[in-house]
Amino acid sequence: MYRFVDHTIRHMPEGGVTYEVFCVAHECGEDSGPQDEQTTAQDWCLRHTGWTGHDLFRRVVTDHARVTREE
Repeated sequence: MYRFVDHTIRHMPEGGVTYEVFCVAHECGEDSGPQDEQTTAQDWCLRHTGWTGHDLFRRVVTDHARVTREE
């Protein structure tokens, strides 16, 4: 017998958020490394563009989530 139970997934602010940016222009491969502040990752993009002229980036934002069962 199977019992299906609803669950909810929620962002957990105490887990923090990590921002990371990867240059994907011209197979560059440089990245900002994990940053705690979004502005730090964005500033890295601006500096990298200034140094190299590269203007295409992939942004990754990572957070923590908790799944709880609805009762």
